[in-house]
Formats: sequence, C-alpha cells, structure tokens
Amino acid sequence: MTALTEAAAGPAGPAGPGPAHRDPNVLRWLGAYTASTLGDSVYHLALSWTAVRGGTPAEAGLVMAVSAVPRALLMLGGGVIADRFGPRRVVVLSDTVRCLVVLGVAALLLLSSPALWVLAVVALVFGTVDALFLPAVGALPPRIAPRDQLARVQGMRGLAYRAGLVLGAPLGGLAVALGGPAAAFGAAGLLFAFSLPLLLRLRIAPLPGGEPSRDGTALRDLADGLRYIRRHRVLGPLMIVVALSDLGFVGPLNVGLALLADERGWGAAGIGWVLAGFGVGAGAASLLLTVRGRIPRAGTVMAWTITLGAGSIGALAYVPQLPVAVAVSVSVGLLAGLSGALCGALTQTECDPAYLGRVTAVSSFFSLGVAPLSYPLTGAAVGLWGLGPVFVASAAVCALGGLYALSVRPLRRAELPRGDAA
Repeated sequence: MTALTEAAAGPAGPAGPGPAHRDPNVLRWLGAYTASTLGDSVYHLALSWTAVRGGTPAEAGLVMAVSAVPRALLMLGGGVIADRFGPRRVVVLSDTVRCLVVLGVAALLLLSSPALWVLAVVALVFGTVDALFLPAVGALPPRIAPRDQLARVQGMRGLAYRAGLVLGAPLGGLAVALGGPAAAFGAAGLLFAFSLPLLLRLRIAPLPGGEPSRDGTALRDLADGLRYIRRHRVLGPLMIVVALSDLGFVGPLNVGLALLADERGWGAAGIGWVLAGFGVGAGAASLLLTVRGRIPRAGTVMAWTITLGAGSIGALAYVPQLPVAVAVSVSVGLLAGLSGALCGALTQTECDPAYLGRVTAVSSFFSLGVAPLSYPLTGAAVGLWGLGPVFVASAAVCALGGLYALSVRPLRRAELPRGDAA
C-alpha cells in the first residue's frame, strides 16, 4: 500500500487552504465517499434482485438481513481498529474488499447461477466490512480538515449520502435492465474501485499526541474508549441523545410508514412520495450546514430540532391526505437532518481525534445496531394499539432525547468552532 502522505497539523487539525468546499483534499475525500455510497446502493439493489429471483421472499429477506448481524456484533471492535491503525487505512481496505467481492460475484453470475448461500456469504462479508468502514469513515474528517470546517464537512457528507441514495437505486436498476444482475454488481465494483485512488491521495494529518501505541489489547482499548465517553461532559450525554432519538425515529419511518400508507390507501407510490419529502428536507439541512459552515448555539439548536422533529413524527399518523403527509415529511427531514448533522459535527469537534473511531462506533452501534431492533416491536405494537398511539409513543421517546439535551448544561451550551464561513 502506498505510504500515507502526512500533512503538518497542530492541535486544531490539519491546515487547509480555506473553506472545506474549496479544499482539494476534502474534495478528494468527498468524491471517494460519494463513489463508495453509490456503490453501496447499487450493490444492495443487485443483491436484493438476485436473491428475489433465486429464492422465496422469505429466503431473500434472510439474505438481506444477514449483514446486520456482524455489523451489530463487530461495530465497537471496528472503532478500536480505526483508532489503532488509522481511519484512512481501514477505509481503503474496506473499499478494496468490497470491490473485489462484488466483482467476483459479477464474474460468477456470468458463468452460472449461484446458490442463495453464496449471496448470504457475500452479505455476511459486507456486514463485517461495514463494521470496520463506518467508524473509520466517521473518524476521517478531523484528519483532513481544520476543526472550524468540520461542520461544513458534515454537511457535505450529508449531501453526498443523499445523492448516493437518490441516484444509486436508478443506476442499479438501469444496470440490471441492460445487463442483468452481473452488470449491476460490476457497476458497484467499479464505483468502489473509483474511490481507491482518491483515498490514496488524501493528505492525512498526524495526531497531535502522536500515533497511538498498539501494545495493549483491543479489549483494553475498547474499555479505555468507553471510559473516555463516560467521563466526557459533552460526549457522554450526546451518546444518550443519539440513542433516544434514533430509537424513537427509525421505527415509525421504516416500519410505520409502510403500514400508514397501506391504511390510508396511498400505495407504494405514496411511500415513495413521503420518503422523497423526507430526503428533500434532509438534503436542505445538509446544504444549509455546507453553505453556512457553522450554526451558532449548536447544542441548543440540536436539542430543539430533535424535540420539534419528534412532534412532526407524531403528527404523521394523523394526516389524512398524501400531499399534507409529504409536507410533514419535509419538516421531519429538515429537522432530523439538521439535528443529525449537528450531532455528528459536535462529536467530531468535541472528541480527541485519537478516540474518534471508538466514539463513532458507539454512536453507529446505537443507530445501526440497537435502533433497528425496534422494527418488530413497532409492527407488533401497531397491531395491538394502532398507528396513532405507536407514532406518538415513538415521538415521545425521540423528544425525550431532545429534552435531555436541554437539561444537560455542557451539551446545551456546546458550540462549534468559529472560522471563515465564506
């Protein structure tokens, strides 16, 4: 692997030529992240299509669910690896593995029709790689941009993520239509490959205190990271806020929305319109942070946007008309997108970069490991009590996160670093 090119940096992070959106180093990272996100979206569409064509709906669902197991079990360990070996190395390795695996599947599909267990193994590998990739990609920004630009970088990352979701599915569908699943897997592999030269050209700033020692055990490093979070006046409460807000948010939006559309007679197109509204709102929030670069009184704004966004979530269950539901979903996306971006920006600016992989892993563990466990509970609760009470109860859990943030003075008064917003 090409040696990392280290950029001189002080305690505040690497020096940049100006705002993050004009920094070639940040733009290289953004291009790599966008390509990787697009590749991930195309891969998931190709996997689901191939699984559905090769087995029963239940078997296809099992293949798609397999990746969640290693992601939840290994996420915290992935944070330790990111901090020990450097987030850039881990991201490069992750995209390399994903590139080789999906290109291998594409070649296999050209030669034969693989059994479902082969697709399950592929999903298992991707879940394992995700457990490494997600903490590492969250720990990269402070190594490539100054602290006063991290909020803008978070906004840029949000825009790239939304672009990946919006463009990935149509791109994957087009590849399937033109060349079948093999073409879709091949397109995903090429997108992962495109990210690699951009990642290899990144200038990575050394940690202010030097690179971490690898003498201790991984378990000791993990325990050290958890102690760091627990003792931190901002990060400890912030992790609780992330857990509560995600727990109250994901059930209604991922399970309840489909049930709501079915009950109202909106159909699959209705779900698409509501999700599109959410995406527009979340994209607008990311664009706002990208343009402004800094939101004053970030801790307070984050807390209130979580609380108000919870009210919008609860209101969705009582909206009878689809156009009104779409308007409410735009509000949910705007408020949730802004609060999520501020959570990420505060995490990156408050955290010692030496611990950021582990801190990101804890945050991702709540978002992607614990919160999805509410899916079956949400469905069962709707069957027992109906949509309205379940949406309101979920909104109350989400609002509890915002109210808790307002009650913790260091978090409420947390600010993003000042810098040039031009």
